[in-house]
Amino acid sequence: MEKDILIELKDVSKHYGKTKVIENINLYVKKNEFLTLLGPSGCGKTTILRMIGGFEKPTTGDVIFDEEIINDMPVHKRPLNTIFQKYALFPHMNVFDNIAFGLKISKAPKTEIKEKVTKMLELVKLEGYEKRKANSLSGGQQQRVAIARALVNEPKVLLLDEPLGALDLKLRQEMQIELKEMQERLGITFIFVTHDQEEALTMSDTIVVLDKGDIQQIGTPEEIYNRPRNCFVAKFIGESNIVSANMIENNLVEISNAKFKCVESRFSPGQEVNVIIRPEDIKIVSRGQGTIEGVVELVTFKGVYYEMIIRENDRVWKVQNINKREVNEIVGMTVESERIHVIRKADSEKIIK
Repeated sequence: MEKDILIELKDVSKHYGKTKVIENINLYVKKNEFLTLLGPSGCGKTTILRMIGGFEKPTTGDVIFDEEIINDMPVHKRPLNTIFQKYALFPHMNVFDNIAFGLKISKAPKTEIKEKVTKMLELVKLEGYEKRKANSLSGGQQQRVAIARALVNEPKVLLLDEPLGALDLKLRQEMQIELKEMQERLGITFIFVTHDQEEALTMSDTIVVLDKGDIQQIGTPEEIYNRPRNCFVAKFIGESNIVSANMIENNLVEISNAKFKCVESRFSPGQEVNVIIRPEDIKIVSRGQGTIEGVVELVTFKGVYYEMIIRENDRVWKVQNINKREVNEIVGMTVESERIHVIRKADSEKIIK
């Protein structure tokens, strides 16, 4: 195992009877990395987290922590802590005692407990809340207490299972930034589970996209968004126009009987492919000036841009642009070569990080 790898899942599967939740995945997590497991409900992301945390055992394969196989290691002996969507705070205890609970169980000295809890209160911006009862706090404040309680024991890894799901949009966005700042200040590994693409793109160093128990793609937020490996990733991360096309030759693809330059040389001349183009990457130009033309069918104001549905023969394109076009207007469309992403027709491959 490489020196900077902290956790490794090696040929791991998880079955419940005949139901296969996770099937033969390989994944590693680096030290001090913010890694996000992203996917729709039922894709297996929480199961992976629970196997790392010790709440589930793999059916086959190994969970390795710092070069030691930990399949049978109980939860309380693993150098990590978990935060769930339901924070499970003790309502009869005040904030200080909730945070200090683990330290008291381990019989740490009172001076050490006070010092560490004070440090955590400062970290999560709850100074002065020590004597407040947990059930008197707002959702965001309760989440901060749960984070402080999980971090006060100085784990090597913090597991977070959709911890922002119960918060409203504005608070969730604020907590995304705060969580990332905490992780960078503390220098520990975060493994975060979410089905929210924005959360994953905002906070992660690495995103693991899952579907039906398989890893679809692993990469940085920029790689996942700009170079999706298959149609599932392109559809799940943001919005995409996914169209059938033919490779004419290297760096030249045919879409709707029109030739588009692209940055692609993996395919054979004449090979059928899929092309992924993000709505914001399509440039609208005057009639007669584009590579293809279409009729504007619908215009929706989205705040910072207009979203337009443009029909080109029997194909519909979704376009996002700051300049409004009128319904029934005929417009041209063009795309820069580096914004055209070509993938093979087959939908997915086994991915190994």
